[in-house]
Amino acid sequence: MRPVLGIAGYVLREAASRKFILAFVIGITLVLIVLSASLKLEVLDGALAATRLFGKVVPTNIVAVDVALRPLFQACSYVVFYGGILFGIVACSDFAPSLLSPGRIEHLLALPLQRWHILAGTFLGVMALALGGALYGSVGLLLIFGVKTGFWTAGPLIAALLACGSFAAVYAVMLTTATLVRSASLCAAAGFLIFVGGIIAGYRASISQVFEEGLSRQAFRAVTLLLPRLSALADASADLAASQPLEVKSLETLLAGVVVFGLGVLAVGLWRFEGKDY
Repeated sequence: MRPVLGIAGYVLREAASRKFILAFVIGITLVLIVLSASLKLEVLDGALAATRLFGKVVPTNIVAVDVALRPLFQACSYVVFYGGILFGIVACSDFAPSLLSPGRIEHLLALPLQRWHILAGTFLGVMALALGGALYGSVGLLLIFGVKTGFWTAGPLIAALLACGSFAAVYAVMLTTATLVRSASLCAAAGFLIFVGGIIAGYRASISQVFEEGLSRQAFRAVTLLLPRLSALADASADLAASQPLEVKSLETLLAGVVVFGLGVLAVGLWRFEGKDY
Protein backbone atom coordinates (compact mmCIF):
# COMPACT_ATOMS: atom_id res chain seq x y z
CA MET A 1 0.00 0.00 0.00
CA ARG A 2 2.92 2.36 0.65
CA PRO A 3 3.98 2.47 -3.04
CA VAL A 4 0.42 3.37 -4.02
CA LEU A 5 0.36 6.20 -1.48
CA GLY A 6 3.74 7.37 -2.74
CA ILE A 7 2.45 7.71 -6.30
CA ALA A 8 -0.71 9.40 -5.00
CA GLY A 9 1.42 11.88 -3.08
CA TYR A 10 3.40 12.64 -6.22
CA VAL A 11 0.18 13.39 -8.09
CA LEU A 12 -0.95 15.75 -5.33
CA ARG A 13 2.41 17.55 -5.33
CA GLU A 14 2.16 17.88 -9.10
CA ALA A 15 -1.32 19.37 -8.71
CA ALA A 16 -0.18 21.81 -6.03
CA SER A 17 2.49 23.17 -8.36
CA ARG A 18 -0.02 24.07 -11.07
CA LYS A 19 -1.24 27.65 -11.11
CA PHE A 20 -4.44 26.64 -12.89
CA ILE A 21 -5.64 24.56 -9.95
CA LEU A 22 -4.46 27.21 -7.50
CA ALA A 23 -6.48 29.80 -9.41
CA PHE A 24 -9.52 27.53 -9.21
CA VAL A 25 -9.19 27.24 -5.43
CA ILE A 26 -8.76 31.00 -5.13
CA GLY A 27 -11.82 31.48 -7.35
CA ILE A 28 -13.98 29.26 -5.11
CA THR A 29 -12.74 31.15 -2.06
CA LEU A 30 -13.57 34.54 -3.60
CA VAL A 31 -17.05 33.36 -4.58
CA LEU A 32 -17.70 32.15 -1.04
CA ILE A 33 -16.40 35.43 0.44
CA VAL A 34 -18.52 37.56 -1.90
CA LEU A 35 -21.59 35.43 -1.19
CA SER A 36 -21.03 35.65 2.54
CA ALA A 37 -20.55 39.41 2.50
CA SER A 38 -23.34 40.32 0.07
CA LEU A 39 -26.14 37.94 1.08
CA LYS A 40 -28.20 38.79 4.16
CA LEU A 41 -31.04 36.56 5.30
CA GLU A 42 -33.50 37.64 7.97
CA VAL A 43 -34.85 34.61 9.83
CA LEU A 44 -37.70 34.85 12.35
CA ASP A 45 -38.82 31.73 14.23
CA GLY A 46 -37.39 29.41 11.60
CA ALA A 47 -38.97 31.31 8.70
CA LEU A 48 -37.24 33.41 6.07
CA ALA A 49 -38.70 36.90 6.40
CA ALA A 50 -36.51 38.88 4.00
CA THR A 51 -33.53 38.49 1.72
CA ARG A 52 -31.00 41.13 0.69
CA LEU A 53 -28.41 40.62 -2.02
CA PHE A 54 -25.78 43.34 -2.54
CA GLY A 55 -27.91 45.59 -0.36
CA LYS A 56 -31.09 45.24 -2.44
CA VAL A 57 -34.22 43.56 -1.14
CA VAL A 58 -35.15 40.37 -3.00
CA PRO A 59 -38.95 39.90 -3.11
CA THR A 60 -39.97 36.77 -1.24
CA ASN A 61 -42.86 35.42 0.79
CA ILE A 62 -42.42 34.39 4.41
CA VAL A 63 -41.71 30.66 4.23
CA ALA A 64 -39.78 28.12 6.28
CA VAL A 65 -36.02 28.38 5.85
CA ASP A 66 -35.56 24.83 4.64
CA VAL A 67 -38.26 25.31 1.98
CA ALA A 68 -36.89 28.68 0.87
CA LEU A 69 -33.36 27.35 0.45
CA ARG A 70 -34.33 24.24 -1.53
CA PRO A 71 -34.01 25.81 -5.00
CA LEU A 72 -30.66 27.34 -4.05
CA PHE A 73 -29.29 24.06 -2.69
CA GLN A 74 -30.50 22.24 -5.79
CA ALA A 75 -28.86 24.74 -8.12
CA CYS A 76 -25.60 24.60 -6.16
CA SER A 77 -25.70 20.81 -6.27
CA TYR A 78 -25.98 20.78 -10.07
CA VAL A 79 -23.14 23.29 -10.34
CA VAL A 80 -20.91 21.21 -8.07
CA PHE A 81 -21.82 17.98 -9.86
CA TYR A 82 -21.52 18.95 -13.51
CA GLY A 83 -19.03 21.78 -13.06
CA GLY A 84 -16.80 19.66 -10.85
CA ILE A 85 -16.70 16.79 -13.34
CA LEU A 86 -15.95 19.12 -16.26
CA PHE A 87 -13.19 20.86 -14.32
CA GLY A 88 -11.75 17.49 -13.29
CA ILE A 89 -11.68 16.33 -16.91
CA VAL A 90 -9.73 19.41 -17.99
CA ALA A 91 -7.45 19.76 -14.96
CA CYS A 92 -6.56 16.09 -14.50
CA SER A 93 -6.28 15.01 -18.14
CA ASP A 94 -2.48 15.04 -18.27
CA PHE A 95 -1.58 13.46 -14.91
CA ALA A 96 -1.54 9.91 -16.27
CA PRO A 97 0.07 10.78 -19.64
CA SER A 98 2.85 12.65 -17.81
CA LEU A 99 3.56 9.66 -15.57
CA LEU A 100 3.64 7.38 -18.62
CA SER A 101 5.77 9.75 -20.68
CA PRO A 102 9.08 8.46 -22.13
CA GLY A 103 11.86 8.56 -19.57
CA ARG A 104 9.61 8.94 -16.55
CA ILE A 105 7.82 5.62 -16.95
CA GLU A 106 11.14 3.80 -17.41
CA HIS A 107 12.39 5.41 -14.21
CA LEU A 108 9.27 4.38 -12.30
CA LEU A 109 9.44 0.81 -13.58
CA ALA A 110 13.08 0.62 -12.47
CA LEU A 111 11.97 1.29 -8.89
CA PRO A 112 10.64 -1.50 -6.64
CA LEU A 113 7.10 -0.87 -7.91
CA GLN A 114 4.59 -3.11 -9.54
CA ARG A 115 2.73 -1.72 -12.51
CA TRP A 116 -0.61 -1.73 -10.75
CA HIS A 117 0.93 0.52 -8.06
CA ILE A 118 1.39 3.26 -10.66
CA LEU A 119 -2.16 3.12 -11.97
CA ALA A 120 -3.75 2.73 -8.54
CA GLY A 121 -1.65 5.55 -7.08
CA THR A 122 -2.51 7.89 -9.94
CA PHE A 123 -6.20 7.11 -9.58
CA LEU A 124 -6.08 7.56 -5.80
CA GLY A 125 -4.23 10.87 -6.04
CA VAL A 126 -6.65 12.33 -8.57
CA MET A 127 -9.65 11.21 -6.53
CA ALA A 128 -8.17 12.75 -3.38
CA LEU A 129 -7.80 16.01 -5.31
CA ALA A 130 -11.40 15.82 -6.55
CA LEU A 131 -12.73 15.00 -3.10
CA GLY A 132 -10.83 17.88 -1.53
CA GLY A 133 -12.19 20.40 -4.03
CA ALA A 134 -15.76 19.17 -3.74
CA LEU A 135 -15.71 19.20 0.06
CA TYR A 136 -14.05 22.62 0.16
CA GLY A 137 -16.79 24.21 -1.90
CA SER A 138 -19.71 22.36 -0.32
CA VAL A 139 -18.54 22.85 3.27
CA GLY A 140 -17.95 26.55 2.63
CA LEU A 141 -21.45 26.92 1.22
CA LEU A 142 -22.93 24.92 4.09
CA LEU A 143 -21.21 27.11 6.67
CA ILE A 144 -22.40 30.32 5.03
CA PHE A 145 -26.06 29.33 4.97
CA GLY A 146 -25.86 27.55 8.32
CA VAL A 147 -24.46 30.58 10.11
CA LYS A 148 -26.83 33.03 8.40
CA THR A 149 -30.03 31.00 8.82
CA GLY A 150 -29.38 28.51 11.60
CA PHE A 151 -30.47 25.71 9.25
CA TRP A 152 -27.92 22.92 9.00
CA THR A 153 -28.13 19.97 6.64
CA ALA A 154 -25.69 17.34 5.40
CA GLY A 155 -27.35 17.31 1.98
CA PRO A 156 -24.69 19.37 0.15
CA LEU A 157 -21.94 17.16 1.55
CA ILE A 158 -23.69 14.02 0.35
CA ALA A 159 -24.16 15.66 -3.04
CA ALA A 160 -20.43 16.42 -3.20
CA LEU A 161 -19.61 12.79 -2.43
CA LEU A 162 -21.93 11.60 -5.20
CA ALA A 163 -20.20 13.99 -7.60
CA CYS A 164 -16.82 12.52 -6.65
CA GLY A 165 -18.14 9.00 -7.16
CA SER A 166 -19.38 9.94 -10.62
CA PHE A 167 -16.05 11.55 -11.51
CA ALA A 168 -14.32 8.32 -10.47
CA ALA A 169 -16.08 6.48 -13.29
CA VAL A 170 -15.15 9.22 -15.76
CA TYR A 171 -11.52 9.29 -14.69
CA ALA A 172 -11.29 5.51 -14.91
CA VAL A 173 -11.94 5.90 -18.65
CA MET A 174 -9.36 8.68 -18.89
CA LEU A 175 -6.73 6.63 -17.05
CA THR A 176 -7.36 3.59 -19.24
CA THR A 177 -7.11 5.77 -22.34
CA ALA A 178 -3.69 6.95 -21.15
CA THR A 179 -2.45 3.35 -21.21
CA LEU A 180 -3.39 3.19 -24.88
CA VAL A 181 -2.28 6.63 -26.07
CA ARG A 182 -0.10 8.99 -24.05
CA SER A 183 -2.07 12.09 -25.00
CA ALA A 184 -3.69 14.51 -22.56
CA SER A 185 -6.08 15.81 -25.23
CA LEU A 186 -7.32 12.31 -26.10
CA CYS A 187 -7.74 11.50 -22.40
CA ALA A 188 -9.82 14.64 -21.97
CA ALA A 189 -11.85 13.78 -25.07
CA ALA A 190 -12.54 10.27 -23.76
CA GLY A 191 -13.63 11.68 -20.41
CA PHE A 192 -15.90 14.21 -22.09
CA LEU A 193 -17.51 11.51 -24.25
CA ILE A 194 -18.25 9.36 -21.19
CA PHE A 195 -19.55 12.45 -19.40
CA VAL A 196 -21.99 13.23 -22.22
CA GLY A 197 -22.87 9.55 -22.61
CA GLY A 198 -23.58 9.29 -18.89
CA ILE A 199 -25.95 12.25 -19.07
CA ILE A 200 -27.78 10.63 -21.98
CA ALA A 201 -27.85 7.26 -20.20
CA GLY A 202 -29.67 8.82 -17.26
CA TYR A 203 -32.57 9.72 -19.55
CA ARG A 204 -32.34 6.63 -21.74
CA ALA A 205 -35.98 5.63 -21.15
CA SER A 206 -37.39 8.89 -22.50
CA ILE A 207 -34.77 9.42 -25.22
CA SER A 208 -35.24 5.90 -26.59
CA GLN A 209 -38.80 6.84 -27.57
CA VAL A 210 -37.36 9.20 -30.18
CA PHE A 211 -35.93 6.23 -32.11
CA GLU A 212 -38.17 4.13 -34.30
CA GLU A 213 -39.17 0.73 -32.99
CA GLY A 214 -36.63 -1.83 -34.10
CA LEU A 215 -32.87 -2.18 -34.40
CA SER A 216 -31.97 1.48 -33.78
CA ARG A 217 -33.90 1.66 -30.52
CA GLN A 218 -32.49 -1.65 -29.30
CA ALA A 219 -28.95 -0.56 -30.19
CA PHE A 220 -29.40 2.70 -28.27
CA ARG A 221 -30.70 0.89 -25.22
CA ALA A 222 -27.87 -1.65 -25.35
CA VAL A 223 -25.15 1.02 -25.54
CA THR A 224 -26.60 3.26 -22.84
CA LEU A 225 -27.20 0.27 -20.57
CA LEU A 226 -23.42 -0.12 -20.23
CA LEU A 227 -22.79 3.52 -19.29
CA PRO A 228 -23.03 5.03 -15.78
CA ARG A 229 -26.22 7.06 -15.35
CA LEU A 230 -24.58 10.34 -14.37
CA SER A 231 -27.60 12.57 -14.93
CA ALA A 232 -29.71 10.36 -12.68
CA LEU A 233 -27.07 10.70 -9.96
CA ALA A 234 -27.04 14.47 -10.49
CA ASP A 235 -30.81 14.56 -9.95
CA ALA A 236 -30.42 12.41 -6.83
CA SER A 237 -27.71 14.69 -5.46
CA ALA A 238 -29.97 17.72 -5.99
CA ASP A 239 -32.79 16.00 -4.13
CA LEU A 240 -30.47 15.11 -1.27
CA ALA A 241 -29.04 18.62 -1.12
CA ALA A 242 -32.57 20.02 -0.86
CA SER A 243 -33.63 17.35 1.68
CA GLN A 244 -36.38 16.12 -0.64
CA PRO A 245 -37.54 12.57 -1.37
CA LEU A 246 -35.51 10.89 -4.11
CA GLU A 247 -37.17 10.66 -7.50
CA VAL A 248 -34.88 7.81 -8.59
CA LYS A 249 -36.10 4.31 -7.82
CA SER A 250 -32.88 3.06 -6.23
CA LEU A 251 -29.84 5.15 -5.39
CA GLU A 252 -27.95 2.00 -4.41
CA THR A 253 -28.45 0.56 -7.89
CA LEU A 254 -27.14 3.73 -9.51
CA LEU A 255 -24.05 3.75 -7.29
CA ALA A 256 -23.47 0.05 -7.91
CA GLY A 257 -23.60 0.69 -11.65
CA VAL A 258 -21.00 3.46 -11.37
CA VAL A 259 -18.71 1.25 -9.25
CA VAL A 260 -18.99 -1.75 -11.57
CA PHE A 261 -18.37 0.42 -14.63
CA GLY A 262 -15.33 2.10 -13.07
CA LEU A 263 -13.78 -1.15 -11.83
CA GLY A 264 -14.38 -2.83 -15.18
CA VAL A 265 -12.69 -0.02 -17.10
CA LEU A 266 -9.77 0.06 -14.65
CA ALA A 267 -9.34 -3.70 -15.06
CA VAL A 268 -9.05 -3.21 -18.82
CA GLY A 269 -6.49 -0.46 -18.29
CA LEU A 270 -4.44 -2.58 -15.90
CA TRP A 271 -4.50 -5.53 -18.32
CA ARG A 272 -3.31 -3.25 -21.13
CA PHE A 273 -0.64 -1.65 -18.94
CA GLU A 274 0.74 -5.00 -17.71
CA GLY A 275 1.23 -6.26 -21.24
CA LYS A 276 2.81 -3.13 -22.69
CA ASP A 277 6.56 -2.80 -23.29
CA TYR A 278 8.37 0.45 -22.49
